[in-house]
Amino acid sequence: MTERPSFESGRITERMLLDGILDEPDWANAPVLDTFKTTVPEEGGEPSQRTTVQVLTDSKMVYIGIVCYDTDTEGIIRFSKIRDADVSEEDHVKLVIDPFLDGQSGYIFAVNSLAARYDALVSDRGEDENADWDAVWDAKTQITAEGWSAELVIPIQSISFKKGLHEWGFNIERRIQRNQETIRWANVKRDQWLIQTSRAGLVTGLPDFNYGLGLNVRPSLVGELNKIGADGSTVFDPDVSLDVNQRIGPNVLATFTVNTDFAETEVDTRQTNLTRFPLFFPEKRTFFLEGSDIFEFGFGTGRSTVIPFFSRRIGLRGDTQIPIILGTKLNGRIGKTAFGGLGIRTDSYQLDGQPYDPTNMGVIRLRRNVLKESSVGLIASSGDPLGRENSWMTGADFTYQTTSFNGDKNFLVGAWAMVTNRADLTEDRSAIGFKVDYPNDRWDIAATYARIGEEFDPSLGFVPRRGVHFSRVGATFAPRPQLPWLRQMFHQFFVTYIENLSGPWQSYSVFTAPINWRLESGDRVEANVRPVGENILVPFEIADNVTIPEGEYHFMRYRLEAEFAAKRRLSGQATWWFGSFYDGTLDEFELSLNWNPSALLGFEFNGIRNVGRLPFGDFDQTLAGLRVRFNVTSNLQLNSYLQYDTDSRTLGQNIRVHWIFSPLGDVFLVFNNNSFNPMGQPWELQNRQILLKVRYNFRL
Repeated sequence: MTERPSFESGRITERMLLDGILDEPDWANAPVLDTFKTTVPEEGGEPSQRTTVQVLTDSKMVYIGIVCYDTDTEGIIRFSKIRDADVSEEDHVKLVIDPFLDGQSGYIFAVNSLAARYDALVSDRGEDENADWDAVWDAKTQITAEGWSAELVIPIQSISFKKGLHEWGFNIERRIQRNQETIRWANVKRDQWLIQTSRAGLVTGLPDFNYGLGLNVRPSLVGELNKIGADGSTVFDPDVSLDVNQRIGPNVLATFTVNTDFAETEVDTRQTNLTRFPLFFPEKRTFFLEGSDIFEFGFGTGRSTVIPFFSRRIGLRGDTQIPIILGTKLNGRIGKTAFGGLGIRTDSYQLDGQPYDPTNMGVIRLRRNVLKESSVGLIASSGDPLGRENSWMTGADFTYQTTSFNGDKNFLVGAWAMVTNRADLTEDRSAIGFKVDYPNDRWDIAATYARIGEEFDPSLGFVPRRGVHFSRVGATFAPRPQLPWLRQMFHQFFVTYIENLSGPWQSYSVFTAPINWRLESGDRVEANVRPVGENILVPFEIADNVTIPEGEYHFMRYRLEAEFAAKRRLSGQATWWFGSFYDGTLDEFELSLNWNPSALLGFEFNGIRNVGRLPFGDFDQTLAGLRVRFNVTSNLQLNSYLQYDTDSRTLGQNIRVHWIFSPLGDVFLVFNNNSFNPMGQPWELQNRQILLKVRYNFRL
């Protein structure tokens, strides 16, 4: 591996005013980084616009100043103002820091020219990012005649770091959207990614950071008005919750939560399900997201095979929230070892007339960095949300990773094994698997295998299929032809085969993409052919009054898809799956549209229409959602989300006003309303809620 590039940070000697203008004397005295190269459209090319970056630090703060020069300020693509906006399709800057210098973890921060902030954790060793993580930090921007500038401030209490380090891993890139151009400081190879911290540069000359007492106390005051049914009375329910975290040294954080409240959490986006297996919904609750990268386990695990710790098993049963009385979490790093521990006690509750007692649950994760970029680890969990006795799970994993394979390529191979136990489980309770991956720009080749035991059912895990051999192998060949209108072609071929441990095959799929072209304009067109097979051993209901009987089914699915570049005010994606389906036909139409008439107002529409014509019965399913975003500033937004689907015949409305009055404090005003539309009957109110939540983080 080549020597890492580096640049030096400056010092904060006087009060800084966060306004997006780099006019304080400390900026004038700080070293300047301006050695950027393009990664696309040309690897290692000269950028079309100049960019400068500076870093200022003192014992408690990190300031990052960026100037994005632009000779066409009217051409700057800017729509978003909201917190956690997806700014990837707008002009923006994105940076990653590695305060442990371990090359396997890091924090991601991004901002666009309207000061929309995005933050995330490096996930899967740089192959992914956990965008649901949030930190206390701030950013301001200014658009000038010369382009736009940004100031970011990251309090040292908002992140963990290795004590005694005076240099961190650091990398930054800028996106110039109208040119479909990405420029980067370090690691400009297309085969590598910005968030691969093992390939990042270094920011040097950092001070001895000081957390102070490292104590954060965040009380929340909540007031709710709830009404169940049209004839129900309106009940006022005030409540108080408390979150406390304490730094135990610079890189270990202990967190405590009492009477935990998740009132501000966004509602789930509804999904349709045309399979006989459960749907996956991601975790959105802040308490469980903090340090969630440490709990990641097993290269090759995931929603298709197994997730050993799935935090949505805690405090949730479907749409029912289970009160969390007390929770504690310890996560951090000591030397080359990362660790996390979580303990939760939930209150008693009733579901469908069945009473459930209070329950204690916990999980522990250890991961040791070895061989520079690789790791070995353990995981264990105990407890059961339903109170079933003697419930536990344990497992071990090893992942070998290198970004220097054959010189400068990525290569990963990992293996994992787990066993679980519970009073009602007696037979095969184990699971093993491995994955080999060569994820690079021109060739991306992977093979995954998992063996899931018949009764491998961890109480705190997610396992869509049990008692199977799961195999998947495939490749993507992505050349970049020298054509003025075509940026890159993705030729894809993936085979998935799932076989019962005892008995016949269960499913197969052969996914091919003879056409998947990303155009120079940023638009994309795709055509797929997908032979599919399903061996139904037990009849299942695919829709109301439509049951798929036992039998072997082989059908052909086809897809046409067009994506419209998000650099435009109106963008989106249209998808049409069609072809045979269980001895009949199925058309799946999906449309997503984003319209941003101004930075103040944005509309997002998502619609799905399934039309099935089968010998066993016909069905029509429609799901539609409309989100309206009113972005007053980057710290004050109003979001309204309407959802309706013909299966549940329920119209759901969620309105959230979020005011960040300080980086340490915010207010949520939430309105939830669900109405049911019986066939041929008037609308009926199911429930209505008005909620006000105020929280503030006291830092010492």
